[in-house]
Order: sequence, then C-alpha cells, then structure tokens
Amino acid sequence: MIDFWTPVSGSRAGEVVADWVWGWALSRGAPDPVTEPDGYRIDVGLPEHRVRYVLPDPSSVGPRAAELTEPGTWLKVCGSPEQVRAGLSSRWTIGAPEYLMSTELGTHPPTIPPDPYTLELRSTGDVHDAVVRTAGGECAAKGRVAVRGGAAVIDMVETDPAHRRRGLGSVVMSELTHVASVRCAVRAVLVATEAGLALYEKLGWTVESPITAAHLAAAPTLR
Repeated sequence: MIDFWTPVSGSRAGEVVADWVWGWALSRGAPDPVTEPDGYRIDVGLPEHRVRYVLPDPSSVGPRAAELTEPGTWLKVCGSPEQVRAGLSSRWTIGAPEYLMSTELGTHPPTIPPDPYTLELRSTGDVHDAVVRTAGGECAAKGRVAVRGGAAVIDMVETDPAHRRRGLGSVVMSELTHVASVRCAVRAVLVATEAGLALYEKLGWTVESPITAAHLAAAPTLR
C-alpha cells in the first residue's frame, strides 16, 4: 500500500499529471482537456461519464465538488481515498486506490509472445492497440498507447482471466513501450489499479502519486 502524499502542482509529478490527462483524452477519443484553476476538465460526453475533473491537489476537492450535481460527473484526484473522502458528501461514490506511474523510455525491443499466442498491432493516427491472440484468434490480452509529443499514455491494459500468469501482460507492455519509443516518446505514463501495481513496478515503473476516483451516480429508479 502506498500511503504517502506530496502535492504535485509545479513538480515533476505535475508534468506527469498533464501528460496523463492529455494522453488519456487522446486514447479515449475525447475532446482536448480544458485547463481549470484547480486542474483539468475533460468533457467525455458519455451517459455515465459525462465530464471528468482531474485535480492535482486534494485540498481542492471540497470547493470543486460543492459546484457539481450532475450524475455522470467524475473526479480523479492525486490523493488517497481518505483525503478525497474528507471533501465529499455522501452522494459521491469513491473508488478503490489507484496509482499514477511513469517510466523513462529508451530502447525497448518488443517481447515475443509464447506459443501458441501471436501479437497484433493496430494503429490509428497517434493511438496504437496491441492485442495478443490465441491460436483460435480470440483476444487473450490487450492494451493501448496514445503518443502525444514526447509523452505516451498506456491505457486499457487487460488480460483475460483464462490466460493470466503466462506473461502476456508483460508482452503487451513491452510492445506498447516499444511503439512509443519508436515514435519518439521519452516518457510513458499510466494509472494502475492495485492489481496491476506489482506488474508495473516489476517492469521498472515508478509511483508518482496515489490516485482516487469519485463519481456521482444516477439515483436508482423507483418501481
């Protein structure tokens, strides 16, 4: 468990936050982020994820949340669940701990998947998807990288439960960092769940900040 906290504004971690915000929007096909006095806003536009605010300092949670009432509003805060909960009413649902992580990119040769798996890369502009497939063509593991300038954001990395503990997550990460390096990115950023933290640390990634998500869910429909 990571239990430290250092405000990220104006620091290297603040630059990592900015890299993540812009790369995440690119990865998800969302509009460019809007800079706010307390962080960033992304108008995602989905019914259950209408808008996302990324706040580098947990002290801004209370003032920002006081203005927000619409279901589908999300906060992503550089702080622990305890710090974020202190600024929120009971209407907000708080997610499990996450971690903002980064790594410097150098020469990253891709890793060949073990038999009988094969690796497929699909690119659309600056967004690249790596998919590990079974002999029958099913998706066993996948991930995405969005490259913007010198920064790359790793996103949506997932291994099918039936194919875990076979090194496929490492294969996907190796391919994504290789693609980012070839396209001149010098740093990669991601947000890890608790389950993914050990893998990324093993691969040389460093935790920059804890991340806590909170959202306003729609009220249940009465029947």
